[in-house]
Amino acid sequence: MRRSVTTLVTALAAALLLAAPAAPPATADSGPAAAGPRPVILVHGRNAGPGVWGSLSERLRAAGHPADRIFAWSYDTSRSTNEVLAGQLAGYVDEVLRTTGADRVDLVAHSLGSLPTRWYVKHGGGAAKVRDWISLAGPNHGTTLAWACALWDQGCRDMTPGSYVVSRLNEGDETPGTVRYTTFWSAGDGQILPTGSTALAGARNVQVGDMGHNDLLGDPEVAAGVIATLAAP
Repeated sequence: MRRSVTTLVTALAAALLLAAPAAPPATADSGPAAAGPRPVILVHGRNAGPGVWGSLSERLRAAGHPADRIFAWSYDTSRSTNEVLAGQLAGYVDEVLRTTGADRVDLVAHSLGSLPTRWYVKHGGGAAKVRDWISLAGPNHGTTLAWACALWDQGCRDMTPGSYVVSRLNEGDETPGTVRYTTFWSAGDGQILPTGSTALAGARNVQVGDMGHNDLLGDPEVAAGVIATLAAP
């Protein structure tokens, strides 16, 4: 049963280390890997890339996640529609499952990345292949700031309040299936307006310390919350 809880994650003292982006899935001639932790797929936000996950990747490895079970999916944030991106993500997830031998993955998304990952889970068959879906500062109910670039940027259009994507994602059950949904949001975000947009009905919604939108990517408190969520039975 899903529970909607608002809590404050205890900050951990940890060094902010830089790490290379996670390696892509193995090539087609690689066999399934031995059993291990569920693969974690990190999904960046608008105008970003896999390199933003260096700090969290390092902390995941320190917490016991093998490097070959940490992946970073990259996509075009300005041209492709959300539905197309969700389809591309579906293929990526299938490849990760094939090469690792796992039966499900965990998805951790920042900002705009929350939308195609949610679409994949809700409308693209991902509910059967995802255990944990985690959103860091996601525009899950839209952000008014997106109107500033919506005329020329597809990702911005998708993030506007009331957009086709936002409306379809939030109609009916916002957190369908047996997936465990967790969101992390900050009152000082500055880019997700209103800040309460990130929280979802039926999810575990976690308010973290007062920090900016991109600060959630490297914050030790947020990383500790993500790691604890992934480790939960």
